[in-house]
Amino acid sequence: MATSDDIRRMSDELARDPGSRVFVPLGDVLRRQGQYDIALKMALKGLERHPHLVEGHDLLARLYVDRGEFEKGFDEWDMVLRLSPGHLGALKGLGFICYQHERFADAERYLSAAARIDPADAEVASALEHVQAGHLQAARAGETPLPASIAADSRFLFVDVLREDGQTALLLDQQGLVLAGAYFNADGVDVAQNVGAELSGVTDAARRATRHLALGDWSSIVFETEVAVVAMAPAPSDGLLVLATTRETPLGLVRRLLDRCSEHAARWLRGLI
Repeated sequence: MATSDDIRRMSDELARDPGSRVFVPLGDVLRRQGQYDIALKMALKGLERHPHLVEGHDLLARLYVDRGEFEKGFDEWDMVLRLSPGHLGALKGLGFICYQHERFADAERYLSAAARIDPADAEVASALEHVQAGHLQAARAGETPLPASIAADSRFLFVDVLREDGQTALLLDQQGLVLAGAYFNADGVDVAQNVGAELSGVTDAARRATRHLALGDWSSIVFETEVAVVAMAPAPSDGLLVLATTRETPLGLVRRLLDRCSEHAARWLRGLI
């Protein structure tokens, strides 16, 4: 973090040499301090002298976004990509703006490109999950189709079956690993792997219980929790299909949805989808 001495030093350098590129780090410090107007004037003057400076356009884009001027911010980050294709900050910024305006397909495109550049970037991975959750909700509402890049993702296998908010399904293998489906929590984060880990071994436990009670092979289980109705059914190769709906969902509809998800999963496993 820049100290007051750092700010004074950069300010003095810019005063001595108005053409210095120090306007970029100085402007960023002022931006972080909330001095947007001063930083904006500095960035604009700096870019008059250095019109092709990538870092200058990136700074200007951030300032515009901080001021709520998203269209201008978009244009500046677009300029950054023209000057420096693959600029990580610009890709993330454009993805953010598109997400804010519910342009989920564009947001997914920019953020996927960012993820390819830096696969270890947790911020990008989290943003992608939020974007895909938003796109899933829009698709369920019939507002927009899923783009091919998302539709091909096995996490969205059940999007054509489950159209209402609060409905989600997972296809798990014998060890509880997620084969398909997603479970987005209230923050838009996919927690399917955690859910799968908690449910590992359920299929074997259900089989042992029904055999012990001489009930034959188990076909489905439906139970209510404090926040949802959950239904489970066996899947091929000792897997497990899990369906969750809201508590208001009639049990008859829960069973129909479970059957439809089971059929959908079976077709997917046979390579028919």
